[in-house]
Parts: sequence; C-alpha cells; structure tokens
Amino acid sequence: MSEIANVRNFSIVAHIDHGKSTLADRLLQSTGTVSQRDMKEQILDSMDIERERGITIKANTVRIDYKAADGLQYILNLIDTPGHVDFGYEVSRSMAAVEGSLLVVDASQGVEAQTLANVYKAIEADHEIIPVLNKIDLPAADSDSARKQIEDVIGIDASDAILVSAKTGQGIPELLESIVNRLPPPQGKRNAPLKALLVDSWYDSFLGVIVLVRIVDGELTKGSRIRLMSSGASYLVDRVGIFKPDQVETNRLGPGELGFLTASIKQVRDTRVGDTITWDKGGCEDPLPGMKPSKPVVFCGLFPADSADFGDLREAIERVSLNDASFTSEMESSGALGFGFRCGFLGLLHLEVIRERLEREFGIELVTTAPSVVYKVHLRDGSVKEIYNPADMPDSTKVARIDEPRINATILVPNEYLGDVLKLCHNRRGISRNLNYVGERAMVEFDLPLNEVVFDFYDRLKSISKGYASFDYQLSEYRQDDLVKMQILVNDQPVDALAIMVHRNRSEARGRAMCEKLKELIPRHMFKIPVQAAISGRVIARETISALRKDVTAKCYGGDVTRKRKLLEKQKAGKKKMRKFGKVEIPQQAFISALKVDTS
Repeated sequence: MSEIANVRNFSIVAHIDHGKSTLADRLLQSTGTVSQRDMKEQILDSMDIERERGITIKANTVRIDYKAADGLQYILNLIDTPGHVDFGYEVSRSMAAVEGSLLVVDASQGVEAQTLANVYKAIEADHEIIPVLNKIDLPAADSDSARKQIEDVIGIDASDAILVSAKTGQGIPELLESIVNRLPPPQGKRNAPLKALLVDSWYDSFLGVIVLVRIVDGELTKGSRIRLMSSGASYLVDRVGIFKPDQVETNRLGPGELGFLTASIKQVRDTRVGDTITWDKGGCEDPLPGMKPSKPVVFCGLFPADSADFGDLREAIERVSLNDASFTSEMESSGALGFGFRCGFLGLLHLEVIRERLEREFGIELVTTAPSVVYKVHLRDGSVKEIYNPADMPDSTKVARIDEPRINATILVPNEYLGDVLKLCHNRRGISRNLNYVGERAMVEFDLPLNEVVFDFYDRLKSISKGYASFDYQLSEYRQDDLVKMQILVNDQPVDALAIMVHRNRSEARGRAMCEKLKELIPRHMFKIPVQAAISGRVIARETISALRKDVTAKCYGGDVTRKRKLLEKQKAGKKKMRKFGKVEIPQQAFISALKVDTS
C-alpha cells in the first residue's frame, strides 16, 4: 500500500510525432520499470498497427516506482495518450483519471494544431501542466522560440520548461524530479466507501473484460462485491492489479491509484466508460460526474467482397467492437453489395485502422462505401430525419431543406504555403474566421462543412504544404445548404456504394470527374457500358466504356460479303442481349479511387 501523498498521476499530451511514446520509453527505462533485456521502442504501443504507423491509438497505463532526490519512494502512474484528432476521446477519458499533464512540444517544430487541442483538454480538466521541450539534440532545435510559442499561443508560463531528448535520455532525471515536485498528489479518503472511476475496458479471451479504474475514495480488494452505478449490476472481484506495463496482481488498490480489476464480466458494453464503481453493500451515494460518451462523426458501409463471408464479418466486427467503445455498427443491405454493416467512426484514420484490423486479423476482404456524415433532413410534412447513408435520402420532392454538420478547423502552416491552403479551404466551401501569426507560421481558423473534410482534405492539405501543415477540428453546429444526392449509374443500374451528397454548384464537375475516373477503373466487358452521374433522375455527366470485340469474321475466307454481315449482325444482337442481362463487375479499388477525384 502507498501513502496518497507519494502518488503522482499524470498523462503525456502532444501533437503527433512530438515524441510522447519515446519519452514514456525513457521514463520506464531510467527508473528500471522495464529491464534492459525487455526494453523495445514504443513499449506501451501493443498493437501491430501502432508500431507500423508509428502512432498511438489506445491510451496505455503504466506504474513507475521512483526514488526521488529527497530519499522518498514515489508511485508515478503514467498514461501515454494518442496525438491524432481521431483519437481525442482516448485523451479526454485519460485526463479525467489524472491530476497533471506533461505538455510535450518538439523544440524544432514548436506548437502545432493538435498540441493546442490536447492541451485545452488538460486545462478543462484543471490539470497542473509541466511544459517539456523535446528533441533538443536536433540541429534545428530552437528552445527559446518554442518557449515563446507556448506562452503566446497557449498562454502557459514556459520559463521553467524542462529541456529533454527522449531519444538520448538527456534531461530525464530533471523531468522525474519535476513530476514529483510540481504535480499535486491526488485527493481521497481511505476510510470512505469505495468510489472508483471506470476509465477504460477491453476484452481478453482468457479473463473476460478487464476494467481500468482510478480509485477516488476507499479501497478495492480482491474478493469484494462491487456494483456499477449506471446499470446497477453487481460482480465479485476475482483479480486486482497494476500495469508495470505487464499485469501484476496486488490484491488491493488504495485512493489515488490506477489499476485494473476482473470480475467475470462477459461483455465490454456492460462497462460504460465514465461509470462509477462502488461496493454492492454500503457503497457511496453520489456517482462521479462521468464523461460524455463518444459520438461517431463519419459513417461508411463495410461489405464482404464475397457475400459468403458475411457471417465471418459479423463475428469480426463484434470482436473488434469489444476493444473499441467508440466504434459503432448496425446491419444494412445494399442492392449492389448484398448484406453488410453501416459503421460509425470518430474520423477517417479511425476508419482506416478498423478496416485494416478487420482485413489483417480476420482475413476478410472488404468493400468500403463512401465515407459520409450525418445529415438532418427536414421534410415537407414537418418531420426531421437523420440520414447516415446518402442512398437512404428521401425523394427530393418530399425534402424541405437539408442541414449539414459544420466544424471549426485550426490549421498551422508555414507562410510560403498559406495561399494554397486558403485556396483549398475556400474550394471546400470554407468561411475564413481568423488569421494570426505564430512566429514564422500562420494560424488559420476556418468554418468548414464536415462533408468536405472527411474524405481526402487531410491528404490534400499535407500534399500542398509538403507535410508541414497541421490540422485540428471541433464540431460546431448544423447549418442549411443547397445539397443534393448524386447517384452513379453503371449500365443503367444505380450503385449505392457510390452515392454521395454534393453541393449543387459543384455537382456537375464532381459527376464528370467521377465518371471519367470510373471509365479508367472498370475493366472492359463484351458489351458497351454507360457510366452516368444523375441528380433526381436527370443525367448530368456520362462516359461510355467501349466493348471488347472478338473478330467473328476471322474464319471467313472469301465468299459473299453477306456471310460476314450475317455474322456481325448476330454478334451485335448478342451484345445487345448481353448488355441487358450482363452483370458489370466493379473492382474493389474503384469504390474508393473514384471518390478521391480532385475537383478542388
């Protein structure tokens, strides 16, 4: 058991690639939490995708034992959080479990868009913040400029920022002393009834659901009976422990501590993030404030390339959702693609990660429909429908107006690329809100439609700024605009997976570009294939894929010309019949490639 005064709980927050996971590695290595033999890069990133992409997807917890310069033994509970905007929910719930944050800023790049987003979450959670300037070993490092940016942009005093190199270990001892001396200990009463915050939960095939908890008051012991306050369900605790970073059983957790419990809980959905855990008998009266549940912002359909794999896909989606509470799914069917699932994600990177996990971990080949956002459709009878899939849009004669979600976007970009970035935002129907300068870089604030951002905006932004622009956004409101549903017809048959919502003014250019792209992507068949873009039954663009031609007259040697003509007429009639009954095979990559057409 530990004295609560000697406990420090903190998270590491930063922009992507500013060195959070590497800094966590050095803290674990320098305190001997992980032996030299077991040490590896990004030790807290356990998923293969995290290692390959070099990003953190899940917030991970570890307990560090540290003997400070004053001779006292301290317990440091560290949560390494993701930096990407799509995983902001992981950051928010981590903040609720700790009292302080290390704000890591790359000394060579300074404050970036997601540095701002993540540090504001820490300020909202009333954290004590220690600024840390990382990568000071790089030739381009400019600590003074980075300090000034932290003070000017965020408004935090950075005069006593800790200078470190997470790669070489320089400055780590000073950082550990700062954590002990500058971060506050948690508050809590050991003799009070148990009150614990449910921070996270995931499924283990051997142990059932593992629950990450932060003890606020009281003690959690092995063998005690607990109750989840939101559902009223009670369970018998069969394991209690901490992460170092592997699971270590301890039998009890006291106030201020972070650890895990297992209690034969069968489903992750029974453990709601932000719930309060207390004793079944004589527990606390009032629950903790909890956390807002995550709300998906991007939706797309996931269908098996082979319809016989639908059962496998259903099982795979169920298993992935056990470990990711922010991923939602419900069954749907499509005329072109058969049975599949309409899935909700926190952003496009989240979508990519889930899709990759389904294909890699379960070996299922997937067809992904166009990512879409939720539209509020006001009908003429006064009712309002939420539309998740453009294919479900009611007939235009019944629609009074369509409201779309808007976002407040913050972009930090070097001055030389500012013109291209402003042009991109204006082409995506953006409204400029603000323009400031942070040193050599411009900070642009735009009001943008989420529909124009979810697909390839981030890729285009990185491309035109040669990778130097950083981007972050928050949902703001729903607003009316002149939107229409554009259908793509292949061989006169609508393809649900390619239906999209577009602004009326840009519909013709988008339709023409998509038809041209599909003409390249769909292989030629034995019959002519028309590819059309249509709005409310009116065709606005068309391309024709010419037929493959077999030389049916090759065996005619001499003789009357009518013999050849007869064979050609027979071929023509066959192609006409084939076009009527023939099925056009659309390759899987065509669904995504056709949507990536650049009209901006």
